[in-house]
Amino acid sequence: MATSAMTGGLSYDTSEVSKCLLCDDPKCTKACPRQLPVADILRSLYFENVLGAVEKINGISCAGCNAPCEQACVLSDPKVAVQIQEIFDGLRNDAEKLPKHRIDETDLSADICGVKLENPFLLSSSVVASNLDMCRRAFAAGWAGAAFKTICSFPQHEASPRFSAVRNHSRSFSGFKNIEQLSDHSVEENMQIFRILREEYPTKVIVASIMGMNEAEWTSLAGQCEEAGASVIECNFSCPNMEADDLGITIGQSEELVERFTRAVKRGTNLPVLVKLTPNITDMVPIALAAKRGGADGIAAINTINSITGVNIDTLVAEPSVQGRSMIGGYSGPAVKPIALRFISDLSGCEELAGMHISGMGGIETWRDALEFILLGAGSVQITTAVMQYGYRIIDDLKQGLSEYMKCKGISSLKTLIAGASHTVVSHTGIERDIVLFPVFNRDRCLGCGRCGISCMDGGHQAIYFDRQTRRPKLDHSRCVGCHLCRLVCPAGAIGFAAKPIHRDPLPK
Repeated sequence: MATSAMTGGLSYDTSEVSKCLLCDDPKCTKACPRQLPVADILRSLYFENVLGAVEKINGISCAGCNAPCEQACVLSDPKVAVQIQEIFDGLRNDAEKLPKHRIDETDLSADICGVKLENPFLLSSSVVASNLDMCRRAFAAGWAGAAFKTICSFPQHEASPRFSAVRNHSRSFSGFKNIEQLSDHSVEENMQIFRILREEYPTKVIVASIMGMNEAEWTSLAGQCEEAGASVIECNFSCPNMEADDLGITIGQSEELVERFTRAVKRGTNLPVLVKLTPNITDMVPIALAAKRGGADGIAAINTINSITGVNIDTLVAEPSVQGRSMIGGYSGPAVKPIALRFISDLSGCEELAGMHISGMGGIETWRDALEFILLGAGSVQITTAVMQYGYRIIDDLKQGLSEYMKCKGISSLKTLIAGASHTVVSHTGIERDIVLFPVFNRDRCLGCGRCGISCMDGGHQAIYFDRQTRRPKLDHSRCVGCHLCRLVCPAGAIGFAAKPIHRDPLPK
């Protein structure tokens, strides 16, 4: 089940929604006799845009309909097909619980060091922005811009296959690994793409990701990209997959190299320069400060994390297997978001970096994910893995979900949200440790599964006992320490916070 302040207590079965395959040319929509955009509604729910889903239903009832949408579902078996009517009926019935708009219009515009963005959403430098046709389709779909796949003057030798994934229960990616390198087009071919895009899409932002082999190349590439119509330069100091050991991540782990090559880039361009940093380092702040000394105008973070996603237990080869061998590669997707948010918080919280633009990335799939990056200090966000899995179409729910949130909160400008939560991240000694918030059980919502009791007994403080006759949990306040593991494991969202916190005596110093 899914509930939040943004759904006003509205509940829907996320496990049922997650069954949807998010088809191309969906049969369910074509089968609807009442012309509901069935697939679009399901997709909005999939990406947590609940208000947008209700808006798309527009009060149209399914009463008396024999659900041809479910019969058309490509899952085919009626017992397996997504229970669309049940989901839609629940949304209609509970629509009144949704928060109401406090304002009618929102401004989603952002900027990168003064370069205006229609919205904060960019494609990050990768395969999703690697040729003219792809960028055209992304811009037409509504993306504000794209960081083009990294441009270089040296040849690329790619492996095949070069992707592997860690999947969740719905078979979507929770983590994704790539061992891909840079653009396989020549510099001049990429410059021609920039010229065409600049002419056809004058309001879109072209971020030119570049990588040179020496100072002269960094300087030259920056100048060529500016001449061809790029809006911003992004220095790729962080790719973990390079064949040569003196490129990509090697630069990003050295303050001296970051400063030197950033300065070289600044010599070649008057455009804003972002430095894209690696998370494969203990502390990103010193590297960011080195970039600032070199003249960088902003930081892009994070690039992918060094990883091995798994080993095939039949072939005994790590994934992905390239003719019986594998390599450590870059990890991305939802699993890296907490790590990315930590680095964004570190950068935003550094007073010496104040005023520098932060372009955040790492595991963003939904508008909520993007908002979290913005609230911790990112002024723009970049996305790759979600696009690789679901396509450019996710921009619809990214924009609508963020706009609906702002309307309900009475926030007219996105820019006022930047770093809005950064002050809440404090040092280990800066949090309250002398108050206990006891869990409270919602007996009506409780399913009687006993999961809370199992977790508390075997992973907590033995404070919850499951009454097997009433099939309801009971709390022993004398044992409870307020860790709230029970809340996290409850599948029904039936455990909340106590209304009144309990103060305890602090530990002796």
